[in-house]
Amino acid sequence: MADRSTIEWTEATWNPTTGCDRISKGCDNCYALVLAKRLKAMGSPKYQNDGDPRTSGPGFGLTIHNQALGIPYTWKAPRTVFVNSMSDLFHARVPVSYVKDIFDVMRDTPQHTYQILTKRSRRMRKLGDQLDWPSNVWMGVTVESAEFNWRIKDLRETPANIRFLSCEPLLGPLGAIDLEGIGWVIAGGESGKGHRPIDERWITELRDQCIDTQVPFFFKQWGGVKPKSGGRILQGRTWDEYPDVKPRVAV
Repeated sequence: MADRSTIEWTEATWNPTTGCDRISKGCDNCYALVLAKRLKAMGSPKYQNDGDPRTSGPGFGLTIHNQALGIPYTWKAPRTVFVNSMSDLFHARVPVSYVKDIFDVMRDTPQHTYQILTKRSRRMRKLGDQLDWPSNVWMGVTVESAEFNWRIKDLRETPANIRFLSCEPLLGPLGAIDLEGIGWVIAGGESGKGHRPIDERWITELRDQCIDTQVPFFFKQWGGVKPKSGGRILQGRTWDEYPDVKPRVAV
């Protein structure tokens, strides 16, 4: 858990699970996998479980952290929380009962806004009817290239109050996409060692579709060796649009 986050589109992170496995091209240079290896070497107790070296790595084995479930109850001031920045809530090895426990915590803390992001949209869709979705939960899917545009359809079938796309790292043009039922789009380039280049046309095509359909658009970064290497300016300005929702109050 981090009480404050450097990720531009959120305020805090909460990791009731850690670890994951690479499943698509967007995972190739996973920042969380690299960070987990470093945290294991530093002796961090949450990152001592190794994953399969073919898909994961040192300190990045899927791990349940029951002791982290209660953390949001300690935050009295409202904040926007990225759930599982170091994992994927809909990973196959996260028990359905534990996913429900996490949803219970989010429902019990309506002062916070929770953002969940997954590449495992099929499991998310299949579990959708089994979960009680509180209005303070935003659900998103990663769409890194047109090959994975089908995740948008899965998301649209999910009964979340706000549905959003994270097109980061954007690895190719998405083409014309259906934004019906989508409340927010985030886009950005890849960062870190071996980062893959991004084409401005991929971003502007996506932004223009958001403008045409009145979907808020957030441009996170151009990417580079470091996340902020290329800055955030797109055609002379920053794009920091968010869904229009009522502010939450402390309880």
